Amino acid sequence: MQKGIIGKKIGMTQIFDEAGKVIPVTVVEAGPCVVVQKKTVENDGYEAVQLGYGDIRAKRVNKPLQGHFKKADVAMKRTLKEFRLDDISALNVGDIVKADTFAEGDIVDVCGTSKGKGFSGTIKRHNNARLKETHGTGPVHRHAGSMGACSSPSRIFKGKGMPGQLGNERVTVQNLTIVKVDAENNLIAIKGAIPGPKGGTVTICDCVKKA
Repeated sequence: MQKGIIGKKIGMTQIFDEAGKVIPVTVVEAGPCVVVQKKTVENDGYEAVQLGYGDIRAKRVNKPLQGHFKKADVAMKRTLKEFRLDDISALNVGDIVKADTFAEGDIVDVCGTSKGKGFSGTIKRHNNARLKETHGTGPVHRHAGSMGACSSPSRIFKGKGMPGQLGNERVTVQNLTIVKVDAENNLIAIKGAIPGPKGGTVTICDCVKKA
């Protein structure tokens, strides 16, 4: 990983390229982020930088984190994320990372927390098919169906798709293209959709798998 940043999802819109083609984009307010901690092989066993994003009042921060911010001599931040960059020599505690760390045409991975949709059945959660609606199936058209045979295997296999909570989990969308960067307003327009609701916190970093 060469670079990364924390941001806030603003929402979706569309822009037009030079040929007049419509491109659906998600706008992210990326940064400014401050380097709160720099981890080294000597002290921590690996190299990484910890970025902070979003101002917060001191009374909202617990005492251990308050000491962490005071040690770095930076303002209190709402969100802390680590990025294991290939080269951290250019960054030091207190440095500011802005949206212009990325450029148009970069391929990135975006990670966020998906929208929580509560308790859901197997059709919505796992894309199961409905049961037949004739010949006495009864009022169970959307049920999960067979869980497992009787005497063999006498149990439900691990990984069986069951009803349960849908969403509200960490999701990464890979190989998205940055269409536009507005460094002055700390905005990045990313082609396509990214996880989470408007106002949700996301992280943007170099893609792991080249498209």
